[in-house]
Amino acid sequence: MRAITVQRRGRGEHPSLDELKSLAESAGYVIVGSIEQVRKPDSEYQIGVGKAAELERLVQDLRADRLIFDNSLKPIQSYNLAKITGVEAIDRFQLILEVFVKQASTEEAKLQIQLAKLRYQLPRARESVRLSKMGEQPGFLGLGKYEVDVYYEAVKRQITQIRRKLKRIRRKRGLHRVRRLDLGFSLVSLAGYTNSGKSTLFNALTEERVPTSLSLFTTLSTTTRAVKLDGKRALITDTVGFIDRLPLVLVESFHSTLEETILSDVIVLVVDASETISEVRRKTSCCFATLREIKAVGIPVVTALNKIDLLKEDELEERLSCLRDVTPNLVPISALKAENLGRLKDEISKSLGGLEEASVVLPLEEGTMSFVSGLYDVSNVIEVNYRGGSVKVRFRSQPEFMYRILGQVEKLSGRVLKRKVSTVTL
Repeated sequence: MRAITVQRRGRGEHPSLDELKSLAESAGYVIVGSIEQVRKPDSEYQIGVGKAAELERLVQDLRADRLIFDNSLKPIQSYNLAKITGVEAIDRFQLILEVFVKQASTEEAKLQIQLAKLRYQLPRARESVRLSKMGEQPGFLGLGKYEVDVYYEAVKRQITQIRRKLKRIRRKRGLHRVRRLDLGFSLVSLAGYTNSGKSTLFNALTEERVPTSLSLFTTLSTTTRAVKLDGKRALITDTVGFIDRLPLVLVESFHSTLEETILSDVIVLVVDASETISEVRRKTSCCFATLREIKAVGIPVVTALNKIDLLKEDELEERLSCLRDVTPNLVPISALKAENLGRLKDEISKSLGGLEEASVVLPLEEGTMSFVSGLYDVSNVIEVNYRGGSVKVRFRSQPEFMYRILGQVEKLSGRVLKRKVSTVTL
């Protein structure tokens, strides 16, 4: 399908048509043209009226089948764009969903994608139905027979059903995780921007053959394998990649998959070092913002600066220098060439060895809930149980945070049930 990419951005806002093109190509589109405009958003078309007229001519000249906007589109904007150009207009979120649909291979991934799509539709349902009755336009077909409330309630019911199915899958995964912990395995997750080389690194560390590709979002379901790290038993998990402006709806829909990152003992952040310095910094900052958004904080991070086989020595030094103030524990590697993987394993092992685990119980009094909420920012909370007038919390943290946390527990009249360094050797 032939498509034209469009971005309307504010002054000083990062241009992202190149990334939009990569996303579109991953979804199977052939990009035949692009339009960019710097201005405030227009309520009617997102871009200005004059630019919309230019877009209409471009669609005809290039015989395009679809418009792909980097911006979020309201139903009325999609409707107006379809009316003036004669082709459907989708936004960045809808495009990401199309990529996900193409790459999804497991029941869980398919359910999560369906949930994200329905949650995207729900707040737009009433407007979409209203517009579909005004006249058929590309992207607004098949809704005319619905009454607004019937369609709205049907979407809500589907969301409830999918959440119920995902909850069962999540419960099963939770049982597996508890079993792994009982067997003495530490949990290590690979995180990073999409197409940074996570799956290639996963294969190099585990001697597996999970699919790798130059397309974005090759990995949508987690894969976990056991490895030995300096005598420690660990499970490494390959997870879904991040991307700039990853919609919150998508993050929440993929919660059961992202949970593997949230509950890990160490996060290996994979960074593509072969890109420009500005792109490396931007994508690394985006990854940390996403980790904060999913509440994966207080967990040790080891940064794998990947694809160094594509860099000259001075270029590598530049990237190491520019990232030292952005991300911790930098280890330059090449997952494809298996370069420096021993040093990476040592760094992961060192981070695992530095964690401490504790179980505490606190009375449900003023300040306790605030403490439990804040605990997620500085530690890896494993379990929270409320019983009667108390709350029991089990968590892991780095020693410097543990000292501070236990001091707060004492001030809140709580007590420590168990404390240990969470390293297990064979």
